[in-house]
Amino acid sequence: MKPTLRRATTLAALAAVPAIAFAPLAAAVPADIAFACQGSTPLGPQTFSLSVSTEVTAPATVAPGGALSVVIDPGPTTVPGDVNGFSVKNVKDLKLVLPIPANSTYASATLSGGSGAGSTAVSVQGSNLVITASGPVTGGASFELPTVTANLTAGASGTIETKVGGTSYSDPGLTLTATVGSIIGNITVPTACYPNPNPVITTTTIG
Repeated sequence: MKPTLRRATTLAALAAVPAIAFAPLAAAVPADIAFACQGSTPLGPQTFSLSVSTEVTAPATVAPGGALSVVIDPGPTTVPGDVNGFSVKNVKDLKLVLPIPANSTYASATLSGGSGAGSTAVSVQGSNLVITASGPVTGGASFELPTVTANLTAGASGTIETKVGGTSYSDPGLTLTATVGSIIGNITVPTACYPNPNPVITTTTIG
């Protein structure tokens, strides 16, 4: 083969390599999410805080119309053993809301790992991805929600930003039901939490 033809063939082969091979590699980044929580009790509302440490992964860039995966890996979380003088017996029926990001469409999602949270599932409800865990988890014990991998398709332009759902107690991003001991015996306490603050935890630029 002539040198000129060989060079042309090599350049053509390189041009055929998918651009994704040269895309920046995704790296896991730690993100601490602080939840403000309020439990509704017969003795009045009770407020407390809950912190969840996570590692999040998403590509820095994606082509318009390209596929991408956002991975959110929650770390171990400890259920308070006591809230404002109330003894927490257990929590159950946890639900975590993750809005499907703007400038993307949902393709699929999977769960993996996790421990101590009972049976878990992921579903789409409206424009949100919802992770549920049955529990129960004993007060003072630790549990770990499963890792969720959300597979998305990028839009035409802009950025794809991942956040946790919730803006207030009436618009929660995390809900659960607690059983607590009180002066009137064990009571069931529906609890609503929202991230405060609520930072963007991943950003992918389309282009």
